[in-house]
Amino acid sequence: MRVSLKWLNELVDVDLPVDELVDRLDMTGTAVDKVEKLGADMDGILVGRILAKERHPEADKLWVTRVDVGRPEPLQIVCGAQNFDVDDKVPVALVGATLPTGLTIKKAKLRGIASEGMNCSSTELGVGSDASGLLILPADAPVGVPFAEYRALSDTVLDLEVTPNRPDCLSMAGVAREVGALLGVSHTPPSGSPREAGGAIGDHVSIEVADPELCPRYTARLIRGVKIGPSPEWLAERVTAAGARSISNVVDITNYVMFELGQPLHAFDARKLATDEAGRMRIIVRRAAAGDTLTTLDGQERRLTEDMLLICDPSGPIALAGVMGGATTEVSDSTVDILLESASFSPSATSRTSRSLGLMSEASSRFEKGVDPNSCVVAVHRAAQLLADLCGGEVVSGVADVYPTPVLPATLTLRPGRLNSMLGTDLSAEEITGILRALELEVSGDSDSLRVTVPTFRPDLQREIDLVEEVLRVWGMERVASTLPGGRTRIGALTDDQRWRERIGAVMRACGLNETMTYAFGDPGDLDRLGWPLPEGEVLVELINPMSEEQAVLRRTLLPGLLRSVSSNQRHGVDNVHLYEIGTVFSSADGRKLPKERAVVAGVLSGRWAMPAWHDRQGSDQGPDAELRSADINFFDGKGVIEALALDMGLARFKVREAQLPWLQTGRAADVLVGGDVIGWLGEIHPAALGRFAATGPVVAFEIRVGHLIRSASKLKKYREIPRFPAVELDVAFVVDEAVSAQSIEQAIPSSGAKLLESARLFDVYRGPGVASGKKSLAFALAYRASDRTLSDDDVRPQHERLIRKVCAAVGAEIRGSNA
Repeated sequence: MRVSLKWLNELVDVDLPVDELVDRLDMTGTAVDKVEKLGADMDGILVGRILAKERHPEADKLWVTRVDVGRPEPLQIVCGAQNFDVDDKVPVALVGATLPTGLTIKKAKLRGIASEGMNCSSTELGVGSDASGLLILPADAPVGVPFAEYRALSDTVLDLEVTPNRPDCLSMAGVAREVGALLGVSHTPPSGSPREAGGAIGDHVSIEVADPELCPRYTARLIRGVKIGPSPEWLAERVTAAGARSISNVVDITNYVMFELGQPLHAFDARKLATDEAGRMRIIVRRAAAGDTLTTLDGQERRLTEDMLLICDPSGPIALAGVMGGATTEVSDSTVDILLESASFSPSATSRTSRSLGLMSEASSRFEKGVDPNSCVVAVHRAAQLLADLCGGEVVSGVADVYPTPVLPATLTLRPGRLNSMLGTDLSAEEITGILRALELEVSGDSDSLRVTVPTFRPDLQREIDLVEEVLRVWGMERVASTLPGGRTRIGALTDDQRWRERIGAVMRACGLNETMTYAFGDPGDLDRLGWPLPEGEVLVELINPMSEEQAVLRRTLLPGLLRSVSSNQRHGVDNVHLYEIGTVFSSADGRKLPKERAVVAGVLSGRWAMPAWHDRQGSDQGPDAELRSADINFFDGKGVIEALALDMGLARFKVREAQLPWLQTGRAADVLVGGDVIGWLGEIHPAALGRFAATGPVVAFEIRVGHLIRSASKLKKYREIPRFPAVELDVAFVVDEAVSAQSIEQAIPSSGAKLLESARLFDVYRGPGVASGKKSLAFALAYRASDRTLSDDDVRPQHERLIRKVCAAVGAEIRGSNA
């Protein structure tokens, strides 16, 4: 919301420096995004007087003028306008000046004649819409004075960030009310009472609202005999300062009243509206029907859906309710009679229509936040008066008004004692009453209990605590004394779950991953891009009012966001990407009221762990064709991260099992299990999925449920002394079928009953000569140790042989060789 301080000062006396006003507004919850100085873009534009005009010798439509701009020598300016004479006063842009349109004036030659500036039209200066000729100023305009100073264009505009719950602040009247309450001064609300020319609106207009839920109120007035033309200067300046473009007097009046009162209006060319059998203009407010289309004011034909609300006449749709008018009833230069609409439309319906069609406007943004139905008549009276005064129109008596269920003011109770107890203040009932009345709330009652009637333009005030907040923000939050809270002393601490989550993050970082955070909102097509099928009966959690189509659902997995991060890094030349995120994913099913929320830890790894160094190459003379020792990250790097996490959390019965997952490459995909339950997955992302996310592989990813990790974690850490006696290390190579995993052998080794066995580590996988086809050799380094002595061969050999026999029997292995 753009607030002109010149305009604001006409409604309330703002006797305060701009910086202090900005601070006061910020403290009340109406933040000021920026402060703009108008007129600053007109430096170098002066009032000039035409001293002479002669035809250009080489162009019949150009004039060579001499212009006095208050300098010792007049300027020679070549001009193409035809509407001026000698002694006329006009705005002149000097060489070096930049017009509001962005054009910078340079010294030039036009058909061989030097031109030292530019005589300007109102359009070029952004103060009107007449581009047919120069802007002719009054004869008493002082020569040489800056044009912005002469026209009093200098203004300060505050750009306010109005929160969605405060639609009353989307108007000059609403901001004046706020500022008046803050400064303790009265404000003058705008009003209008047009002179009526006789007749009766009911003889000319009938209105039918077929869906009162989407249109609680619809009003209209008829104005006849208007003359379309440029707006007066003051009106064009006001509309421009508010952020709109001056178009014509009628359009500018509807915009002016919207900015002034917060009520959007729409003007129809009354003679273009279809009539009923009685010859009356008939307005029908209904939902769109199948097959309905409308060509809007921007010239685009729109296909409409059944959840959109339309304004229609007997011939069909003529406007999108609350969003944009139709081209068939547009006001034009030939318009004589105007039907002026002032209505209230459903915020959600307006928002859906606006977003689905990509049509955003000042009007739709107001309807989306909520427009008070009780302001409709005030606004249509105000606009009708201006149309009569500025356009020469005659206002037909009466207002066509359909308001089936009037919205009534709410009544709340406010206890001054309760307010002071909550805020730690000592405000009297009279002070509280004064603040609330300054905000146009009606107050009655006594010092113990106040009865507050809330006007309908403040739908955000619904409870006593809302009134407490109103009093506090106007009185001044900064005036509340700082005190320590009462009660027993408590020491803050993290919960068990919070400590475990921090520990999970610490392990990820220790493994070389960097923490990231992606959006909880996702694209409905992300799972299709991954090739990730939803389980039967499960549905995505859709947002009712999404910010965009790409953020229309709550994410089902963290993977799409992480892959986009990989893609973004790769596009910027960063190939080694190691990221993790701990976040929430969502799932739901048909008929479920609330979605399930699940915390997961997910990660992606691509590129290498580190950039190659000079000594990383091996082979022939370590030249440029030599192979790199540090290879690309693969499945086992991701598996190592998961194993490090399992080890740190003390997960018993942890294992990784081969799986078939559509978004992962076959043979490089696995389920992560704890105690027989699948708690996540791990693998290399399928190249097709990577391509759809514009990433290059290989990319290793994983996602594990945090809740299952925490429930399975061991909270007790066992201490073990540093060994004092040496270990006996023996190697053994098991020849097994290709289908037998190393993990199955790792699990069989501790089950052999070798009490002196300290550790078992896989150090080699071999296929080739000496090993039959379809077989592989898995070599393990076994370490035996006793805590009280140095072991002998007689101690170790029996246990080692028994271990070999039991493992071979368990997995169907043969011994390829051993180092005893």
